[in-house]
Amino acid sequence: MGKQRIILGISGASGFQYGYKALQLLQAVEDLEVHLVISKGAEMTRSLETPYSREEVLAMADVVHPIQDLGASISSGSFQTLGMLVAPCSMRSLAAIAHGLSDNLLTRAADVVLKDRRRLVLMARETPLNLAHIDNMRRVTEMGGIIFPPVPALYHRPQTVDDILTHSVGRALDLFGISVKHLPRWSGGKEDK
Repeated sequence: MGKQRIILGISGASGFQYGYKALQLLQAVEDLEVHLVISKGAEMTRSLETPYSREEVLAMADVVHPIQDLGASISSGSFQTLGMLVAPCSMRSLAAIAHGLSDNLLTRAADVVLKDRRRLVLMARETPLNLAHIDNMRRVTEMGGIIFPPVPALYHRPQTVDDILTHSVGRALDLFGISVKHLPRWSGGKEDK
């Protein structure tokens, strides 16, 4: 495959910062090409919840795919990737993925990742959950996807929101075999050196 690739989807749940943090962390990974797709809902969330400009976000990816481009490279299984991270994953995107509704490029790329048995990690962002949400999470899990709610770990004693974002996204990237330098890890309660 040459250079490795990963797909990053950012959907419209609250927490655009998780996708932004993923872009930041992935920029530091050598020989990795990041393919980005952002939903319309995520664009609205970005503008409402963050100071990031659209241009600033897009500049952090190697390749940006328009959400409506169902013919993009990432919509085909012949385009090899490590898989796809959706950070955050809205309940709407989760439902579409769980039911195989490839109505935009984000959900189509996730469907392709699942059908080709590649890694799909969904940072599902909602609480409380209703039975439809739980059932959709079960369906995706049964298809081989991983539901990874960004629940903050506190054992590393985070001091800032950025510490929490970095740890959550770093742990999600672990699932692709992508190691984030200096990510705090549990050491059995002993000082990690």
